[in-house]
Amino acid sequence: MAFALKASLSPSSSPPASLTAATPPVKPVFVRALATASVDPAMATPAALGRHAVRARAAATTLAPAPLPAGNGGLSVAKAMSRARDNGMTAFIPYITAGDPDLATTAEALRLLDACGADVIEVGMPFSNPYADGAVIQASAARALAAGATSDTVMAMLKEVTPELSCPVVIFSYFNPIERRGTGSFTAAAREAGVRGLIVPDLPYTEASVLSIEAKKNEIELVLLTTPTTKAERMNEITSASEGFVYLVSINGLTGARPSVNPHVKDLLREIKQVTDKAVAVGFGISTPDHVRQVAQWGADGVIIGSAMVKQLGEANSPREGLKRLEVYARSLKDALHAVICTI
Repeated sequence: MAFALKASLSPSSSPPASLTAATPPVKPVFVRALATASVDPAMATPAALGRHAVRARAAATTLAPAPLPAGNGGLSVAKAMSRARDNGMTAFIPYITAGDPDLATTAEALRLLDACGADVIEVGMPFSNPYADGAVIQASAARALAAGATSDTVMAMLKEVTPELSCPVVIFSYFNPIERRGTGSFTAAAREAGVRGLIVPDLPYTEASVLSIEAKKNEIELVLLTTPTTKAERMNEITSASEGFVYLVSINGLTGARPSVNPHVKDLLREIKQVTDKAVAVGFGISTPDHVRQVAQWGADGVIIGSAMVKQLGEANSPREGLKRLEVYARSLKDALHAVICTI
């Protein structure tokens, strides 16, 4: 299956028939969150799945690890973050939603972001109820699902593209699609697709052990999140268990561009760095060159840009226009980070 965006692609071009099959409605299933969560309690929903159900499902679907795709540099997320830090740089971590507007465009966007100097790329797995996300990413996920994107077609696209990239890809997925497929099956498929990391925003730290075991089996780093309201003791546990990097959510609320970065992030970075040597990346609400410069100057090891990145593709009149907008925007952020190293 080819996902290269050909030069002859016009705005009215349709994705392959294999990618336009209707996606059945997904009934959200969530794990226990609230007080023990690594995400903000306001982002959690009532429990519908216990530990035993998760373990049983995982045991039933665990697969033997598949070999990494030939040609993939094999660079882990942790090594990619270390490489940026060793070069005196704050890692540039863009996010895009898989399948928006179609998977061919997503494949080309991954190549483009890699060429623009991305150190790690987050790929959002489209989900029918992305309740931790704001309007931009919610709309993006809806477009991707309407176009026929599924976890299988996303993995197939990634399997073709990841061997071409110089940076690792991290899947950003809510827990429901992972649970429905089975944690063992999902992580094995991700490994086969060349994915090196996994972020699950609605998975509390206290419920992450089974997924962490399956991820380790498949050489996938499970990145955990900490927020401004995470208690110090829990934050210490999260930073200790997180792999690849520690994801610092900058605000309590949904994803989406903000006029400014929460000034408390500077103090949070200092607190986290007192208890871990792992890289710390800041996400949620970051959208401008001034934002990324400020976060880098505060000492972040990585800056994650999601909603504002997704808008470049989602608001364009055609895939090709969207890719042009994405390139201009990505280069402006990478240049801003480069300016920081030149002035320190």
